[in-house]
Amino acid sequence: MAQYTVYGQTVPKLYKTFLATYRPAGGVIRVVIVEEDHDWYPFFSTDPNATAVEIIESFADRATIEQDFHDVKEVWGAGQQQVRNIWTNLAVYHLNLWIHTLVELWSWSRPRGEICDRRQSPWDDTDRRPSHADRRKALQRQIMEHELSTLAAVQPLPRKILQLAQRLMDLAC
Repeated sequence: MAQYTVYGQTVPKLYKTFLATYRPAGGVIRVVIVEEDHDWYPFFSTDPNATAVEIIESFADRATIEQDFHDVKEVWGAGQQQVRNIWTNLAVYHLNLWIHTLVELWSWSRPRGEICDRRQSPWDDTDRRPSHADRRKALQRQIMEHELSTLAAVQPLPRKILQLAQRLMDLAC
């Protein structure tokens, strides 16, 4: 049993570790089997001197990177653009990565209540952490509200137009 920092929380985990030989990895590997709620999960490292804590925490970091790639592909549509050459494709992929990063940076210090608006989905878990899509929608909402308030400051808008704009923002974001 050991204490691990996984996904920002320190938790106790029961594990078993041993050295094994695995020819495709170049010889000796360190295997760590961790008990979770429903099953045992195996991990391994090609560094036989790595500790069980280092291996499990590295896997948790890797899972976070995988979640970011998932968000870039699913939320921003990376890889779905239909462009004509490899350099344009590369540029579009980089733009997706930058936009993802800028949204995360914008939402970094904002409270969860400002980012997550779950009124339209009462079945959703209110304690769930904000996803990247929630962050993107919050930024879209703020930009649209700022544009509308800027427009209204230049020229007063009728109440019906403001209500319609608010309903459209609720649908879009």
